[in-house]
Amino acid sequence: MMNAMTTNDPQCCLSVCLLASGSKGNAIYVSDGQSAILVDAGLSGVEMERRFAAAGLEIGALTAIVVSHEHSDHIRGVGVLSRRYQLPVYISPGTEKACGTQLGRLHEVRYFEIGRTFILDGLSIHPFATSHDAADPAGFTISQNGRKIGIATDLGIATGMVKQHLKSCDLLILEANHDPTMLIEGPYPWPLKQRIKSRNGHLSNQESGDLLAEIHHDGLCHVILAHLSETNNTPQIALQTVEKLLAGANCRFELHVAHQDCCSKLLVLR
Repeated sequence: MMNAMTTNDPQCCLSVCLLASGSKGNAIYVSDGQSAILVDAGLSGVEMERRFAAAGLEIGALTAIVVSHEHSDHIRGVGVLSRRYQLPVYISPGTEKACGTQLGRLHEVRYFEIGRTFILDGLSIHPFATSHDAADPAGFTISQNGRKIGIATDLGIATGMVKQHLKSCDLLILEANHDPTMLIEGPYPWPLKQRIKSRNGHLSNQESGDLLAEIHHDGLCHVILAHLSETNNTPQIALQTVEKLLAGANCRFELHVAHQDCCSKLLVLR
């Protein structure tokens, strides 16, 4: 491992914890030791509070929520957390409109524009466009003090622009949604299978591995495979597939898998 460590102390440099990841709910905690944000809050308010407690994190220390897109597995708890903890919600106008009434009343709304960096406390956040079947979907890079995190889930393809944003990150949260054989042979109706496989759907394990083989660099410390399908994937298959595709590539990062029903370790970039 290079320039990073796993720790339970959130009060140092840039730290990340995936509180939930998958089609039933997504939430990513990011802190620089002074402020803390959520990227998406796709679980109920009660469950979000439970996940914070399980991870040993203080939900009352949150300073904002950043929303990637309007699908319910990313916004289910946004409204209640915003109201309960008086949190501003950073969201693009297109995503807010697409949310309709799902968010309810928010404590405060602050708009961002895809492609334009904004500053949230000490964090520099750059939203970039992703290929997904949503109104104005965004991936993010989050930078502080020379360290950078990349978040790219819910994307059907990794465009050249996505690769450009992700290739210089120290930590990546990258979608590995499905195993293609499990998807085709699985129980989903054919239109849903086509949607998942499409350019506006979700990355497969193979596509994630191919992307990592292309963009990895010596400064990359951690990669977290995220948004795994509970029906069309398993953590073991995702890991094995990506590791096989990276064999011989001399990758020096640690590879992790995020889960739907439990929090990840708190990873800290020093």
